This record gives sequence, C-alpha cells and structure tokens, in this order.
Amino acid sequence: MTNASKQDRVLIFDTTLRDGEQSPGATMTHNEKLEIAEMLDDMGVDIIEAGFPIASEGDFAAVSEIAKRSKNSRICGLARANFKDIDRCAEAVRHAGQSRIHTFIGTSPLHREIPNLTKDEMADLIHETVTHARNLVENVQWSPMDATRTEFDYLCRVIEIAIKAGATTINIPDTVGYTAPRESADLIRRLIETVPGADEVIFATHCHNDLGMATANALAAVDAGARQIECTINGLGERAGNTALEEVVMAMKVRNDLMPYQTGIDTTKIMSISRRVAAVSGFAVQYNKAIVGKNAFAHESGIHQDGMLKNAENFEIMRPQDVGLSGTSLPLGKHSGRAALRAKLEDLGFELGDNQLKDVFVRFKDLADRKKEVHDDDILALMRDSESAAQNDHLKVKFLRVICGTEAPQSADLTLTIDGVDHQVTATGDGPVDATFNAVKALFPHQARLQLYQVHAVTEGTDAQATVSVRMEEDGKIVTGQSADTDTVVASAKAYVNALNRLIVRRQKTAPDSDVKTVKYTDSV
Repeated sequence: MTNASKQDRVLIFDTTLRDGEQSPGATMTHNEKLEIAEMLDDMGVDIIEAGFPIASEGDFAAVSEIAKRSKNSRICGLARANFKDIDRCAEAVRHAGQSRIHTFIGTSPLHREIPNLTKDEMADLIHETVTHARNLVENVQWSPMDATRTEFDYLCRVIEIAIKAGATTINIPDTVGYTAPRESADLIRRLIETVPGADEVIFATHCHNDLGMATANALAAVDAGARQIECTINGLGERAGNTALEEVVMAMKVRNDLMPYQTGIDTTKIMSISRRVAAVSGFAVQYNKAIVGKNAFAHESGIHQDGMLKNAENFEIMRPQDVGLSGTSLPLGKHSGRAALRAKLEDLGFELGDNQLKDVFVRFKDLADRKKEVHDDDILALMRDSESAAQNDHLKVKFLRVICGTEAPQSADLTLTIDGVDHQVTATGDGPVDATFNAVKALFPHQARLQLYQVHAVTEGTDAQATVSVRMEEDGKIVTGQSADTDTVVASAKAYVNALNRLIVRRQKTAPDSDVKTVKYTDSV
C-alpha cells in the first residue's frame, strides 16, 4: 500500500459556478458555465455546485445541462430551506450520475431575525426541509449559514437535527469571513466531538476571505477533522472572495509533510482553468496571486536570479509544470505558421477545431504584423478577444478614428455595426476614450453606468497589447467586458461594446417568480 493511499482523502467541492458567479459582474453565459464545468470535471473536482436552480430559468437550464454532461463529478444545486427551492433543485440535478442537494438557512442571531423565526421554529423547519430533500436524493448537504457567529449550543442542536433528518454532509460556513485559523479548527473539532452522529457524516468548511484568511481557515478546519473544502477557482466570489481551490490543493501537495491529506485534483490543469475563469468572469488574476499569478514563478532580483540559475529549489517550492505552466515561453512571430500556433495553443490549454484555428490564425497574423514577438500572454489575450467577438455580435466596432492631443476637444469618428447594419457618428469628449464611449452611446443609447475602467499592459514594450476591462451597471444588472489590442482606444471601444452585448443578453433573460413564503431572503452561504 502506498503512502498516498494511507492518507486521508479531502473532497474538493467547487462552487465557482454558484458562489463565485455571485461576485458582482462575474455572471457567465450558459455556454461558458458548461465549459467551466467540463474543465472542473476533467481536473478531478469531487463535487461541482453548478448553480442556484430556483434563481432563474437560466440557472436551472445550466445546472440541468451540467448534470447531464458530468462524467466524474457529483453535481450539486443550492436550495433555501423551503420545499419549492428543494423540488426545483432536485429536478435540475436528477440527470446526474451522482447528484446532491445543498440546502441552507441562516442560524446566527442576526440571520434568525431575517425570516423572524424562533429557535424552535427554525429547528422544526430544518427537520422538515432536510427530510424532504433526503426523500428526493440520497446525498444531502446542509449548511447553517453564518455558523461561525452562531451560539455553539444552538449550532450543535441544529446540526444534530440535520443529521437525524438525513444530511450526509454538514457544511460549516464562515459566511462573512469572520473567523481565524485557530478558531476555525476549534469549532470543527468541538462539533465532531460533541454532536451525536457526527462520526457518520462528512464535515465541510466554506470560508470567505474578508480578512484574508480563507485558505488558512480552510486548512485549519481540515487539520481538525473536516474532510471537504468548499472553494472556487482564483478565489472568485462575493466581496473579497472564497477559499481559492489552487491554494488549498497546492498547499496540501507541497507541504504534505505537515498536511498529510490527498485530493483527486490533477494539478497540471490548474493554470488553464484559472486563465479560463479569469477570461469568462472578467476578473483578472492579480500579478502576485499565489499559485496562478503572473509573477508566481517570476524572479527579478539579482540574488534570486543567481540562486535560480544555480538551483531552482533555492527560490521555488514547486515547479511551474506542477500547475500546468510550460518550462519555457518561446515567442511566436509573423513567420510562424498554423502548426506552431496550434502547438502553442495546446500548450496553453486550448484545443481548437480547424475552423476555430483558421479564425484565430487570421487574428494572430494581424497581431504579429504589428508586434515583433507574440508571447504567451498575447496569445491568451487574443483568445479572450476572439471568444468575446464570437459570442456577442449584436454590436460590433467596425471603424474607429480618434483625434487627441493637448488642445480640446478630443473627438472620435466611429462606425458601429448594430444587428448587421452600419451606423456612423462623430462625438467629442474629455479625452479619446471618453469621446469613443460617447460615440457608442450616441449610436446605441442606454442608461448603463460605467463602474470600472481598467487598462493593463499584456506584455512589455511600447508595442504591447493593452487589455481593457470595463464594468457597467443598469437597473441592478452588472456586466463586464474585456478586449485587447495594441491600440488602447480600440481595446477600450471593444471592451465597452462587449459589456453592452452582455447587457443586452441580460435584458432578454426573464426570471421566474421565486417568492417564497417560508423564507423571504435570498442570501446564500
């Protein structure tokens, strides 16, 4: 028997498609959700929380389709503590080879005030709803939302009720990122020691990163006996985000001497899914992000570079290849052919059909004519831009010319294709970007408010591509758009139009009546 087989197995529960997508502006399209789910399934995630089926027809359809397509992972849907939510969830996951209903209710004093239930009334409701869920599926997860701020005695009481009602996994959420590692471990340990039947279920941990301790709190909980970690790719999630999958998985892999636990994750697939989630969510990964940041394996100081040349282990505790990065990053150029581009794309985690490759190759050649060298990050930006253009074609930038300089007014001459028809206008503004956005708004009037405008250089040099991200809000709907180009103003125009295209899709969606008498709030764990 190998050492790995002797180790305790920690289940990885990924909620990128549910809790991660709830981050303002991170909404994904139906096809993007299916793609991310397939990648999660392929990398070895044990449970995929695919969405909140009662939230909308779109969420229900996505969870249903992911359930049908899943090959290895257990597919889970979220439901509040009422029969309507639970029935809808069961319907959504019923086609999965392995399914789960995750139902929850807020148990802390603050959260008990929301549905205005007494402790006894809430206890009865937990028994009824968990029993109902267990009658529909064999695998039920129950969560006392805001568990870390719930009175310990009451927490023990409701967990015992949930176990007796048939819950197979008890998740302990740190809903507002309030706890600390020692407290996280103590809570799990005390619950396992105190609650009758605790030895018959799996305890899970769900941590938020409001105080920057989500990963540490999750690992501390595992050390105390939790055997499931709820996490997201890149730590995506509401407010400061969730526990990052890549961080807990690599921590247990690299420091297996201190944390002798194993997962089923193929870590070589981490980088490709990290990049994909960043692209579809519009949330770029910070450069110094652990494991998947651009600088995670970069070394600039002379002392570090000297040490790396002598022995990489001087300053790297893991190999780039362990998370799916190639050992080298050879740039392409205008003389590179399709075979070289296909090989580079495969190395970066993209598998394209012949027609897709043909389209990307045309864009690559255009970029190579404007740049001396096309690096990996340029290719990734190119892919993001290609996908945005393919998925959102209601509006399209056809022609843009701007006049700018020290003397106002700055102007933009724009031709915008709207539903296949070209429209042209010239507008002025406080700078070329403002003028361009004014031109777009003149041709396609809207009330969306620009919340965020960011520009990042993809690589170094004056010929570097600029990646522009915008976030827009209209009537509570928040969308993001991204685009890249060697011309910053062109990238800005395309990103703005990309966001508007997403907004048009959001406008067309109609949510079902989800009013629930039993529980009147829509918070999630």
